[in-house]
Amino acid sequence: MALDEALLHSVASGDSLPVLRFYRWQPATVTIGYAQSAVTDVNLDVCRQAGLDVVRRSTGGRAVLHDQEVTYAVIAPLNTDLFGNSVLDCYRVISEILQKTLLQLGLPAQLVPGKPRGGIHNAMKAVCFSAPSQYELVVDGRKVAGSAQKRHGQAFLQHGSIPVEMDLELLSQTLKTDAKNSSTDLSDSIGWLNQWSEQPIVISEVEKLLTDAFSTHLQINWLTSEPTAMEIRAAERMSAEKFGHPDWNMKR
Repeated sequence: MALDEALLHSVASGDSLPVLRFYRWQPATVTIGYAQSAVTDVNLDVCRQAGLDVVRRSTGGRAVLHDQEVTYAVIAPLNTDLFGNSVLDCYRVISEILQKTLLQLGLPAQLVPGKPRGGIHNAMKAVCFSAPSQYELVVDGRKVAGSAQKRHGQAFLQHGSIPVEMDLELLSQTLKTDAKNSSTDLSDSIGWLNQWSEQPIVISEVEKLLTDAFSTHLQINWLTSEPTAMEIRAAERMSAEKFGHPDWNMKR
């Protein structure tokens, strides 16, 4: 989370080109949205017992259990034609690229508009994947990708989660809901890639297809690179002051 924010500042200041970043989680981690209550929405005792980390994102939205998934981050300036200027434009462009990738994997992914919060979705408002929002992806009515966005100056950060596998029982235990039989209820609204694929999908395969899809869709070429020393120092400082500090993670 700290490196995402450091890269956002770097792009906003003109010190970096647009970035497409992939990363993984060790140990598995629950991220909570910027405005969420950690105590109200996350079962912290279960997280401790299961060895899960808990960290607050700088982006909004609801809680996500990150484990066997593709996690992406897109950081880019707003003053280009790549993603448009509005929040919805960014979501739409990136979601179209995600959809193209899932279609290549043989999954009938569809882009859907937001749904009103109500019924079972309202009961599970703490869970990011319990309902699709604007321009998000579903397969057979189940949400298969979750995204959140933040803007800083003239740049934006959008990061998201595409589960390859999903432990619904662990998810239902770690994220608090008011619904009864929540793991069963979640199975009606949450999906993961290998739920539908005839051949097992691996994370590295999806990362490669996503990289190519971004390049083709946006008509750009990516340069493989590492964070600069300045970006790493900024991320270390943000980790110490915010994302690695209990006052930040439990503040609301």
